[in-house]
Amino acid sequence: MIAAAPGPKSEIAIDVTKLNKSFDGRSVVRDLTMQVRRGLIYGFLGPNGSGKTTTLRMLCGLLTPDSGQGTCLGYDIRKQTKEIKRHVGYMTQKFSLYADLSIRENLEFVARVHDLPKPREAARRAIERLGLGNRADQLAGDLSGGWKQRLALGACILPEPQLLLLDEPTAGVDPKARRDFWDEIHKLAADGLTVLVSTHYMDEAERCHEIAYIAYGDLLAVGTVDEVIASAHLANWIVTGDALADLAVELRKRVGVDMVAPFGSSLHVVGRDRAKLDAATADLRASDQHKWLRGEATLEDVFIDLMGRSKDNFA
Repeated sequence: MIAAAPGPKSEIAIDVTKLNKSFDGRSVVRDLTMQVRRGLIYGFLGPNGSGKTTTLRMLCGLLTPDSGQGTCLGYDIRKQTKEIKRHVGYMTQKFSLYADLSIRENLEFVARVHDLPKPREAARRAIERLGLGNRADQLAGDLSGGWKQRLALGACILPEPQLLLLDEPTAGVDPKARRDFWDEIHKLAADGLTVLVSTHYMDEAERCHEIAYIAYGDLLAVGTVDEVIASAHLANWIVTGDALADLAVELRKRVGVDMVAPFGSSLHVVGRDRAKLDAATADLRASDQHKWLRGEATLEDVFIDLMGRSKDNFA
């Protein structure tokens, strides 16, 4: 089991207000305010360059905000960074363990860095928990992407942190490895660990208890997946039939149609205003050339819509 919370008692693991961070005069995070409750898996979504990594680094004490305030596990993110680092596991996008050491040697080394009383025993428990036993003596540099990520997760949880910050942890790994990784994350959360994870994968976002969408420094949506989809107020038609590519070209010209996307043998036609979307497609729906069915907006629809409304601050 995960150890008791080290900071002041609170149901909130992360509580920050109006965080700002700029690099070379460009604003990367703007007035970010968010709360993450303990024990949740909290998904952090957004396009590349949107400020996700910068936010994670501010939360764990690796970067100092230009302005704003907040706490992580009850510790002040400006004044108590050493305490935060002792109780947070941070998994970066790039594999950062030693390629010329084995899984066992890497984990024992990490255990010693954290001054754990029995480093070999701690490494053995991590190996057993994450199913790394058959590969314990394999060099880390010889592992596939999925096994490297599992090893990196093992290193993060060795000191029994209260919070895990995972920066796109499954980028570049196969679907089976991704699913196995997320199964382990849910087990850790069931033991009381709080997880903040950035991801581009919609299926992973849907496995989170709550999500936040950040685009080019601005936090645009927060809530459960259902709440975020509902708050977008997107209307959706699903179209099937022949010559869908030609239909898509025509639809993109019409006022009231905000997104058109092929999905397999169908076309998803999305609008921010249901009445305008219905008016824009009325003549086409009256025709018998295609079959039109009312659909439900997806998280991917919301993601793309929010991206379309945002301005890239590095463009």
